[in-house]
Amino acid sequence: MNTIDTFRCDGAELHGGPLGRRGFIDRVVFVLHSIASQIDRMLERRRGRLALLEMTDEQLKDIGISRCDAHREGIRPIWD
Repeated sequence: MNTIDTFRCDGAELHGGPLGRRGFIDRVVFVLHSIASQIDRMLERRRGRLALLEMTDEQLKDIGISRCDAHREGIRPIWD
């Protein structure tokens, strides 16, 4: 005959485990870090696009981009 194991919650799991306050705080920190990383990537992309607008025609030719393509890329919104 098999026995059934019983799991008991003594309160430690509620405050320090994945179901408690600590787990909630960890998830909030993770979400905030993800949002900050996404904003950082968007700003970096925007800086690169603005740099394209400041390049001369010779510099654009060196990297194989036309003035029209650089302008089209430079005016894209930050979230795109």
